[in-house]
Amino acid sequence: MEKLSDTYKKLGIDFAFPIVIEDANGNQTYYELSDGYWSRSERDAIGNRTYFEDSEGLWLGTPRSATCEGKVVEVDGIKYKLKAL
Repeated sequence: MEKLSDTYKKLGIDFAFPIVIEDANGNQTYYELSDGYWSRSERDAIGNRTYFEDSEGLWLGTPRSATCEGKVVEVDGIKYKLKAL
């Protein structure tokens, strides 16, 4: 996974460490330090952690991003972009 700081640098976006991103409920979903450490997590609708990974190789759960959302499929010659409901 590309670190968010690398993406910010490519886009010319100014930022400061630590980079902290929270969801609408105030749960931390991304954290990155200047030494390169990062972590990413996801929670369900009631706040239970369903996924966690970090730059040190710790991995727990199945990320929502592992779904097929955003993938393109073709049926009878027509292409469709999948969306999770």
